[in-house]
This record gives sequence, C-alpha cells and structure tokens, in this order.
Amino acid sequence: MKRVGVVLGSREATPLEFWVGVEEGALLRLDDLVVVRAFHHSLGEVRFFGAVDHVAKLHEGQSFDTDTFLAAEGKIPYSLAYVAHVSVTRILPEEYFPPDPGSEVFLAEEGELELALYYDAMRNQRGSTKLPVGLLQNGAIAYVNLEFLNGVKGGHVNISGISGVAAKTSYATFLLKSLLESPAAEDAHQAKVLLFNVKGEDLFFLDKPNLRLKGEDRALYEKMGLSPEPFKSVAFLAPPKKEGFLPDIDTRLEGVSVYHWDLAQFAQRGLLPFLFADRGAMTNLGFLVLQVTERLRRLAEGQKGPHLEVEDWKDGALALEEGIAFDEVGRVRLKTFGHLVRYLEYKLLGPEEGEGEGDRRWTGRQARATLEAFVRRLRSSVENVAHLIRGDRKGNPPDPLQGAQVHVVDLAKLHPQAQMFVVGALLKEVFEKKERGAYRGRIFIVLDELNKYAPRDEESPIKDVLLDIAERGRSLGVILIGAQQTASEVERRVVANAAIRVVGRLDAAEAERPEYRYLPTSFRQRALILPQGAVILHQPELPVPLFLRFPFPAWATKREEVLEDNSAEALRRELF
Repeated sequence: MKRVGVVLGSREATPLEFWVGVEEGALLRLDDLVVVRAFHHSLGEVRFFGAVDHVAKLHEGQSFDTDTFLAAEGKIPYSLAYVAHVSVTRILPEEYFPPDPGSEVFLAEEGELELALYYDAMRNQRGSTKLPVGLLQNGAIAYVNLEFLNGVKGGHVNISGISGVAAKTSYATFLLKSLLESPAAEDAHQAKVLLFNVKGEDLFFLDKPNLRLKGEDRALYEKMGLSPEPFKSVAFLAPPKKEGFLPDIDTRLEGVSVYHWDLAQFAQRGLLPFLFADRGAMTNLGFLVLQVTERLRRLAEGQKGPHLEVEDWKDGALALEEGIAFDEVGRVRLKTFGHLVRYLEYKLLGPEEGEGEGDRRWTGRQARATLEAFVRRLRSSVENVAHLIRGDRKGNPPDPLQGAQVHVVDLAKLHPQAQMFVVGALLKEVFEKKERGAYRGRIFIVLDELNKYAPRDEESPIKDVLLDIAERGRSLGVILIGAQQTASEVERRVVANAAIRVVGRLDAAEAERPEYRYLPTSFRQRALILPQGAVILHQPELPVPLFLRFPFPAWATKREEVLEDNSAEALRRELF
C-alpha cells in the first residue's frame, strides 16, 4: 500500500471524520479513498476507511498576506502545510473510537478500496450484484448495488443537471447499457425499456455505431464488462404528420413506425383525462371529466373501431358509408376526433338550435357554465391531438412490453398538450398491465423534463400515475429513471422515492436548494463546474457520494455521428 501521510493531531479526529497531513512528495486529491489502521489494547486492530472531500495547502508561521511574497523570495522561513479532510465511510470492526493522531494513512486500493465502498456486501444468494456505473477518479470501476435499482431493496433513479453538458440523457442511456448487459443483471434479457425522446431526434440513432468513438473509450467499456456497441434491439416510434400518415421525423427515414390511437381505443381505455392535464383544469372539471370518461367507455363497449358508432345523434354531415350491415342502420359513424368533440358537445349542451339541454346521463347535473368550459377546452385540443386520436385507421399505440427490448417514443414535435396525452396514456397502460401481471420482466421508463409531468405545486392525472409508479412501481418491477434540470420543481415524493440520485452540472441557485442537502458542501460546489461526462452519484449503502466519469456514447447521438455500414450484408438488408 502507498503511504500518503498521517492523521493530524492539531485538529480534532473523531470516528466519523479526521484530517490528514500529507507528507512531502505524496499526492492526495479530492475523491481519493484512504485507510487508517488504529489499535486499542482491548479491541485490537480497527481499520478506518474514508473518502477525501477537502484538500488545502497553506504557509505556516505567517501573519500577513504579504509574507507570502517574502517567503517566495526566501527572505523569511516558512513551512508548507498540505492537509486533507476525510469523511469516514466504514469502520471494521464497528468500534466507534477515534484514530490516534500520527497514525499512518494509506491510499485504499484493490481489496481495501472494495471494503471502503462496501463492494463486498453487494451480493445475494445467487452471486454478485455489483452494477458498473462509471469510473472513479483513480480509474477503478464504480459500482452500485443492483438490488437498490431493480426494485428488490429499492428502485428508481433521479438525475438532475442543466442541458447541453451530457449529464441527463447521456448518463441515463449509459446506465441502461449497463442494466441490459452487466452479468449482475441475470434477468436482463426479460427487461424492457420505454424511452421518451423529448427534444431533437438524438435518440433515433441508438442502434447505430458512433463515428467519434475512440479506442480509449472502447477500452473503458470493456474494462467495465460492457460491449462498446450500440443498442441491438430498438423500436422507433413517431407520431404522424398532421397532413398524411408519415412519421414526423426529419433525420431518419427507415425503421420508424407511426403511432396513434383510434377512437375506440381512446374511449375504451379511458384516456380522456390526459387531455385535461393542464394547470387547474382538473380542479374545476374533475368530476365532469370522470363522468364523460365513463360514459365514453360504455359507449365503446363491444365496438371494434377504429371509428365509434352512435345512434342517438342526427347529423347530416356524418352519414354512414355504403355497404353497412343491417344492424348499423340508423347509426352515425364518428371518424375523426373533431366528430367526437361535436358529439360530446351535443350530449352535454343539447342541440345547437333552441335552448337545448344536455343528456343528464352525461352531464352529471353539472352547471351549464361548467359544461361550456369543458367543451371549450375540448374544442381547443382538436388542433393539437386530432392526428394522434383518429377514426380512419386502426390504432397503433406503442406497446413497450412487446417486440423490441428498447422502445423510443418521440414527443419532440408535439404540442405540449399532446406530449402530456402520450406520456400519460402510455404510463397508465404500462402500469395497469404490470398490475395485472401481463408481463413478468422489469420495465425501465426513462422520462426527461420530470418537472413538467410531475410538478411540485400542481395536480394532474399524469402526476398521479407518476406518483403511483414512484411509490408502488418498484414492487411491480416498474422502475422510473427520471431526469430534470431542477429537482426543486419536481414533486417531493417522486424524488424522495429514488434510491439512486445523480447530479450533473447544476445552476448555482439550484445547487443551494434543500433538495441537494444530501451532498456535502464541497460536492455542491463541484456540481457548478462538472465537466462533460462527469456526474456525482449517491447510493443508499454509501454515506458519501461518488464523483464518476462515464465513457463517450458507443451509439450515435445525431445523424452526423452515424458510422455507416457499407458492407455487402448491410446493403442486402437495406434492399430487402
């Protein structure tokens, strides 16, 4: 072992923290792990493991700031002090008495490092549960206990960081790579991933190798036991353009499916509340929304779609098509979301002519002003979601529990109301299927901009679903990997239920918020200057956070990074 100094006697040494005087020629940096051996005649040898969280140098014996200039010129004597503060991570055996001043301090390496970071405790009856999550400052592999991520002892990940410095999406996809390939994840072949693409089209090349990946990055992946390859089983889904039925994607032309819901699915699955996810809507209209949702569900019973048929509405503009069956005579066929809105207006407010009154089975005895407010909101949503909810084609909503292992669902070009609808509808469906036991494997849901979908001070149906996932999801195998720029704006219970917390570069004001008090002061200061490819990770078993680096993505993150495959086999796949 390499000796780096001794425990200082000029400063207080306790069982939980102490100072180290670094000896001349030695190097001790932030994040270095050290070990100290102490001895007591009644306890024997006790080892103190710790992490360096503060280092400093100063001239001793000087009274004035200008003495430094004289010392530099050799005109006055001085002594250079190089000290480091250590937070204790573990004591073996657990005897909480302080180390003796003057005790030798060594760098913790190999076996000692594993003890310092509790790696020896990361195992179950089937073997190791060490999941690689990056590299420590000294180049060693950093692990978390998989059982705190996959729902066995804990679950969920929360990532905070400002955009543009490769903190949130880049680290989330690297974590997915480890979850799907690490030998510790025995049931990874059953795992599914639902990944929402919220900006740009960066995630639409997860299956393509990265042109900029260098040899040293490949070596880092291999060191962690991961392949330096793109994701192998990925399905890409995008909404249709408002005109036509082509995927609304610009940079990728092949392998992208169009998703949408048909009117029958919309009604049968009770998706109406996700159109009212804006601020305050549910407060005023909540009961009416639930009433209409239930009536729509009854209306759609037994209907196969994609359209909805109604028999109590006479509208000359919506005549049935020729070739109808005998039992369809007298019915009107709703073929667009706009038709459905007009029908609901009729059921709630009555015929346009005269002083009509709505159907009491639908209105729930609500005041006319409430009914009119409901209809106004519904009318305004037609422009935003009519291309996603339609009656002219059989629905094709994303099903992340079927087919490819990773499903990328694009939201980037959708109106915010449509984004809310898609996220809410998918999360509800996935959670309900897991509750029914429809799929045994785990599903990891990656959702950025969590502050928009689970805001701290507002209520919405999507927030209810996310809270349900955060509080009950881990027991059902539904793991949320949520990300946001500001954790202070996200519902507290969603963040608090995340066993693993990751911080990238933070805004200075955000770093001072109470949500980051689990980080020591030195880590909050470092979060302001974190470089690309570096994060701070906190896990339940370790009392101090870890500074980590993670390798450059092995998959392309934009069209320009795609390493084209011009082999004969690739051309054959392209053509046939």
